[in-house]
Amino acid sequence: MNYLSIRDTILDWGKRTYLMGILNVTPDSFSDGGEFNSIETALEQAKNMIQGGADLIDIGGQSTRPGAEEITLEEELKRVIPVIKQLRQNSSIPISIDTTRSEVAQAAIAAGADIVNDISGGTFDQKMFSTVASLEVPIIIMHIRGTPQTMQQKTDYQDLINEIIDWLKTQINQAIKAGIDKQKIIIDPGIGFAKNHQQNIELLKNISYFHVLGCPMLIGVSRKSFIGHILGEKDPKKRVWGTAAACCAAIAGKTDILRVHDVPQMKDIIQVADEIWRT
Repeated sequence: MNYLSIRDTILDWGKRTYLMGILNVTPDSFSDGGEFNSIETALEQAKNMIQGGADLIDIGGQSTRPGAEEITLEEELKRVIPVIKQLRQNSSIPISIDTTRSEVAQAAIAAGADIVNDISGGTFDQKMFSTVASLEVPIIIMHIRGTPQTMQQKTDYQDLINEIIDWLKTQINQAIKAGIDKQKIIIDPGIGFAKNHQQNIELLKNISYFHVLGCPMLIGVSRKSFIGHILGEKDPKKRVWGTAAACCAAIAGKTDILRVHDVPQMKDIIQVADEIWRT
């Protein structure tokens, strides 16, 4: 089986690149903090992304930008659960919950989410893998070192690509041991998380090596600081076309899902890039 069936959507891996729209219901995310942290604005943004061509919506209530402070469990639940419930009433689009807490994952799936997107790859909450296994939902396992507060001090790799592959392999095996079906595991090499500017570029150049893990792959380059570094652009919202170039590199490396802020623009990028690299 080389596909994932979620509600009305079939993600047929390798056929095309899928688009995940980012919905941060946070006051402090690096790019769009405070813009969508009411139910009304969040739903409007979700609607815009769906109309713009998103295949999935990723909802997160905890900022993971470098240095972000951790919020309480209660606050995270208060931010994400009402938005998930409302969006599910209005759309059958697959929803992923961007969280590192098993309690939030459980509540989000009960509210209508379909996928767990864990930026810690199961390392922050020891109950995450067993919870996801019992929920029988897909999980995105992302590579990180440390926490958002400490990760940018942990960029000392001897062999960047192979160390990340080995780390992901370990987490995949732990997830399977906990009872998660391998067909439901998606990997994310974690661009921007415990990687410096040059390492992010090296990752993008070598993204195809991660197919050795035998899992579909998600890449998140949208508006990230390494793009700003190249462009000399401090405003994340002005990194759209730099993001487009990075997305092209990811598609050339046969990435399966792109996680982005600027959905309509990246939809065009995908349509052209898929025609070049996937046909």
